Amino acid sequence: MSKKYSKFETSVIHEGYNAKDMLGSLTTPLFQTSTYTFDTAEQGERRFAGDEDGYIYSRLGNPTVKVLEERIAALENGERGLAFGSGMAAVSAVLVALTKANDHIVCSSGLYGCTFGLLTMMQEKYQVTHDFSQMETSEELRSLIKPETACIYVETPINPTMKLIDLEMVSQVAKEFDIPVVVDNTFSSPYLQRPIELGCDVVIHSATKYIGGHGDVVAGLVVGKKEFLDSVQMTTQKDIGGIISPFDAWLLLRGLKTLPIRLDRHCDNAEKVFEKLRVHPKVANVYYPNDTSHPDYPIREKQMKRGGGVISFEIKGTKQDAQKMLNALSFLKIAVSLGDAETLIEHPATMTHAVIPEEFRRDMRITDQLIRLSVGLEAWEDIWHDLEQALDSI
Repeated sequence: MSKKYSKFETSVIHEGYNAKDMLGSLTTPLFQTSTYTFDTAEQGERRFAGDEDGYIYSRLGNPTVKVLEERIAALENGERGLAFGSGMAAVSAVLVALTKANDHIVCSSGLYGCTFGLLTMMQEKYQVTHDFSQMETSEELRSLIKPETACIYVETPINPTMKLIDLEMVSQVAKEFDIPVVVDNTFSSPYLQRPIELGCDVVIHSATKYIGGHGDVVAGLVVGKKEFLDSVQMTTQKDIGGIISPFDAWLLLRGLKTLPIRLDRHCDNAEKVFEKLRVHPKVANVYYPNDTSHPDYPIREKQMKRGGGVISFEIKGTKQDAQKMLNALSFLKIAVSLGDAETLIEHPATMTHAVIPEEFRRDMRITDQLIRLSVGLEAWEDIWHDLEQALDSI
């Protein structure tokens, strides 16, 4: 897909939609329909045969969804986009499409809990094995690639440790073996990081997070080459059925319009809260991509516009102390997810990553003292005052 607009802030509002095609409606209309009529039986035959473009059934395509798919493709600088009913529907569709029985996946050494669960299920049911890699050097990554390796799967920043992976390095190694690189770009959004421009092949978003931005929709998005996503649409998406509803696509289009403004505010607030957390006596470690003293900071400078809105930190104490701190919060919300206007805080070891066995959590550096903070859009001073009084309670 070619972008019509030179600047991200314009594309995020206008790409993929022409009001003249929709009776002058400023806002993308909501096509809340399950099916579409044909002028003749012969037209229906042509559309099902693929000889004529047009809509058939909303599991196979919808005008509102199409605008969203074209917009996210332009924002990620990819050829095509596909929308799904959840981030995990997007992850599973891509991994099922790329693998067959007895294949192998190389993964970054930290994954969202449900992605870990999916990989475990694929190994148990279909013998699709996986290995975890720190992905710190090309030599380490090469050593894990096998003849049956079907793809490399990367989170960066990694949830919830905020470790960064050098996507240019990973994509260069992958090209040596002619295997695709899949990147979960949820924590950054295309405003802060665009993996395709760094040589990667497929980008996945839990659009529930920053792209939606308002805590009112669950959805997933995928961007990549047209040939690959055409195949995904007509196989794993169509036949497994993890599609997005037209209304949810409409909500995402609404949320996307303010993505740059929201992300800048998330980043502004996170940078200020980070500076406070790093010197608090009850905090042992703080993990944030914009930390200039962190070993991964050169990667942040190379591939991310800013550090994002998520901070993870370890308290001095026990799991019970971490839970006591959370329970002492006044207005900050104990909740999973991220990227909402509200500041959200959670305990990964017992919440988002509880499905991961303890020994694997330790390897991923997810301790019982680790807390993940999605910094919201409130006044940063209020966010910090609530965190400070809760930390002082332990």
